[in-house]
Amino acid sequence: MDNYYGNSGTYSIRLHGRLLDFSRPWVMGIVNVTPDSFFSGSRTPDNAALRDRVRLLRSQGADALDIGGYSTRPGADEVSEDEECRRLQAGLQIIREEWPDAIVSVDTFRAGVARRCVREWGADIINDISGGDLDPDMFATVAELGVPYILMHTRGTPQTMQTLCDYTDVAAEVLSDLAFKVGKLRSLGVADIIVDPGYGFAKDTAQNYRLLAAQSSFRSLGCPLLAGLSRKSMIFRPLGITPQEALNGTTALNTIALLGGADILRVHDVAEARQVVELVDLLRKNSRPC
Repeated sequence: MDNYYGNSGTYSIRLHGRLLDFSRPWVMGIVNVTPDSFFSGSRTPDNAALRDRVRLLRSQGADALDIGGYSTRPGADEVSEDEECRRLQAGLQIIREEWPDAIVSVDTFRAGVARRCVREWGADIINDISGGDLDPDMFATVAELGVPYILMHTRGTPQTMQTLCDYTDVAAEVLSDLAFKVGKLRSLGVADIIVDPGYGFAKDTAQNYRLLAAQSSFRSLGCPLLAGLSRKSMIFRPLGITPQEALNGTTALNTIALLGGADILRVHDVAEARQVVELVDLLRKNSRPC
């Protein structure tokens, strides 16, 4: 890994006329309105649980919330567009009623769902785990909506992605794919793009660690960089533990991700991630030449 402490050069995004920068990396808290997400602690099976979850994440210092209505863990069941909309509508309406100032990203790969979430239910950012591959209308829709877009790398669908891990050089190929798509989005007028290498999506364990070791190379894309490592199988499988036991490993990898230039940590556990951000910031400030 490159000897890289924090972010050299600060990126920013525009949100409702405001310029928001990443001089201090963001922590994005995960909210799942799904019954089958791989980490049970992020699930919100009813309105009361959702309120409790959001209240906790906000109290711990979440800079943004990421709400999803379709579990994208490997082998996840398919969910109809109507059902995904029903789940997201309920969740977004509660968040907007109680926390109108919250920055909310919606985790969907469907253009129609993205459009309704932004126009009808107040979502601020679209987080597309498919990088536009699962809905050919997504890039044009994001351009039309004028909202920030999280562009993630994967292959296939949640049902097939773990059979599509045939890379010659995983970091180079993921970087090339994202660079091509960033160019395509720019040509459509999408100004605010956040890139996500897609840890755990169409990558085996060794490939995930090769990607993490090379993460600073993704800064060359000229976009803020998101790292989503929280409690994933690349942590719990090598250690022979469960997702519920993977917080310590998550903290270790979040530290490495920040040292590799991450601007956003997408996590289940906001308080612990916030501590990592503060400690890495101290390291960065005290590693500067006098």
